[in-house]
Amino acid sequence: MDPRNIEDIYPLSPMQQGMLFHSLYAPETGVYFEQSSWTLRGPLDVPAFERAWQQVMDRHPVLRTAFLWEGLEEPLQVVYRRVDLPLEKLDWRGLPEAEQAERLAAFLQADRERGFNLAEPPLIRLTLIRTAEEAYQFVWSHHHSLMDGWSQPILVREVFTLYEALRRGQIISLPPARPYRDYIAWLQAQDRAKAEAFWREMLAGFTAPTPLTVDVPPARSRPAEGQDDYAMQRILLPAETRAALDALARKHQLTLNTLVQGAWALLLSRYSGEDDVVFGATVSGR
Repeated sequence: MDPRNIEDIYPLSPMQQGMLFHSLYAPETGVYFEQSSWTLRGPLDVPAFERAWQQVMDRHPVLRTAFLWEGLEEPLQVVYRRVDLPLEKLDWRGLPEAEQAERLAAFLQADRERGFNLAEPPLIRLTLIRTAEEAYQFVWSHHHSLMDGWSQPILVREVFTLYEALRRGQIISLPPARPYRDYIAWLQAQDRAKAEAFWREMLAGFTAPTPLTVDVPPARSRPAEGQDDYAMQRILLPAETRAALDALARKHQLTLNTLVQGAWALLLSRYSGEDDVVFGATVSGR
């Protein structure tokens, strides 16, 4: 590490600390390794595309961040002044479509297995695979500690805004981006003791989430210890039902997510017989 290339050092957010812990504890699982694969069709100015990604990395300190933990009481994130974001380029134009599909599947698997060294930036990888004269497969991999789901479309929008300008030979100035350090500073300024006291009072009497007691499987059919005990089910609602839910949410100035969580809370209350219920939900944020 060259000290002259260090721009900033500051603590991790609680969410980042958890992600770092799980990534180091079980690196073989690939937990928090994010990978997207897109098909790009049409003429592509590859140098402009590469420069656009580099400019976005130069613009956002969190994208130039790595993590240090060895020999430290608490882990730290280190922002580097300059980090080159290489774009690996592959050319598969001469391969049959079926072989391209097989190679892509193998590439994506190898990329996931490769993972990231969290102490070395960048924690982002880009690969551009040319599959036809005007067709590319673009693979974007990154560690989830750098950004949440809400951040990704903002980042992509900036990339393509800069790409269009570069392709036309124009110079544009994007609005200033607030650095991630500001959020860390805000977190550190919070009264943690007051927040802990609030939640201890709010959750007094609870030792576990409220179970959904309907259709509980018998002991002999439950997963063994250490095995996953969950499942996923997707249900498509009719368009008219969705419209009615949207209207109800707007009427009461709620988000659709809040409405659904309220319905889940009522369901838990009904089947558990409890007036107060507790359940978890995944949220975006770093």
